[in-house]
Amino acid sequence: ASAPEDRRVRININTATAEELETLPEIGDVTAARIITYREQHGPFRAVDDLIQVQGISDRMIDGFRDLVTTGP
Repeated sequence: ASAPEDRRVRININTATAEELETLPEIGDVTAARIITYREQHGPFRAVDDLIQVQGISDRMIDGFRDLVTTGP
């Protein structure tokens, strides 16, 4: 018997595509592109809270998807 599918697979904000990022609450194509540009320019995010450095992302938004994302494996 196989294990049930884990529905809590988190999106890695350091490797996610724009399409994957856009599945997060309140993240649209513009913000997804900003996240990708930020990590290309500054390197990987060390913590989910580092997303606050990305233009257009607020603490409230981060709190809304904190349980859906990760920065590592």
